Amino acid sequence: MKKFKKILSVALSGAILLGFSQITAVSETENQSVYLGGQPFGVKFYNNGVVVINLESYYDGNKYVCPAKEGGIKVNDVIKEVNGETICTNEALQNAAVSSNGETISLTIERDGKELTKNVMPKKNTAGMYLIGAWVRDSCAGIGTITYYDTEKNYFAALGHGICDNDTSLLLPLGSGEAVHANINGVTKSSCGKAGSLNGYFTDSTIGYLIKNTDVGVYGTISDNFSDSERKIEISDNHDIETGSAELYTTIEGEEPQYYSIEITRIVNLNSDCNENFVIKITDEKLMKNCGGIVQGMSGSPIIQNDKLVGAVTHVFLNNPSEGYGITAQNMVTNYSE
Repeated sequence: MKKFKKILSVALSGAILLGFSQITAVSETENQSVYLGGQPFGVKFYNNGVVVINLESYYDGNKYVCPAKEGGIKVNDVIKEVNGETICTNEALQNAAVSSNGETISLTIERDGKELTKNVMPKKNTAGMYLIGAWVRDSCAGIGTITYYDTEKNYFAALGHGICDNDTSLLLPLGSGEAVHANINGVTKSSCGKAGSLNGYFTDSTIGYLIKNTDVGVYGTISDNFSDSERKIEISDNHDIETGSAELYTTIEGEEPQYYSIEITRIVNLNSDCNENFVIKITDEKLMKNCGGIVQGMSGSPIIQNDKLVGAVTHVFLNNPSEGYGITAQNMVTNYSE
């Protein structure tokens, strides 16, 4: 039976309309040690440009129009410039349309990794305001979990998947971002068909600043207030991961993580560009009682087996929230280096 999964993304805010193969690579993590994460963090994420999440027609007094669509703009396009000026906020794009007085504006966009130029002519709505008919998003915020800290290379890794737009599933282009410690003060339990969530608030303590948003995790610099009191642990090679008992190190209350028993039930695909490398099952009675299984916000929670960091949780199966996918720690390390 196919298992429906949900990416454990950080919650987004803004303009809301929320055959198996196994590859054994040469190890890049042999004897490499990092500091174990497990702590919840809040992320303040700002796009590099604005992402088009919807195109909507409006009435101009005679007919329904959508200048953005007529000008060749598509959902998932990232608008980088208006008339040669860099933009990074919803307001900047809106102001450019309003002040155009109906004259054509030139939009520089990114689509599928290519830069294009599109000409759009804003049109008035019935209130007399010039619009282009595009909903865009410039930022997001939410809670996730730190996987590990590498003090030798001065970076942290988290989530095990990228920060994506909830409406379009597009990997958001990173302009800038800050990671801060978070405090968990409640849990919405998962149930069959619905993923729960960790609920909490951001603190003023900075973890670092984001430098990469990738399909297999987010990465950031480590701030000066990092304490090396956290446990140091060796990263496991992919070929050492095996089915059987393991531990999930995560936080479901306050700021301090705890160990919970799980099982790695299946090795799926160890490709380095994939974040669905193996399947885990929650066996800890306390975690099942308090959370109903895996919940949103746990993404990035470290998985330990044989006293080594083997990976992090990334997804929950919606039809069985006691199970989900994990990514290997070696793949997170490899993708940071690329």
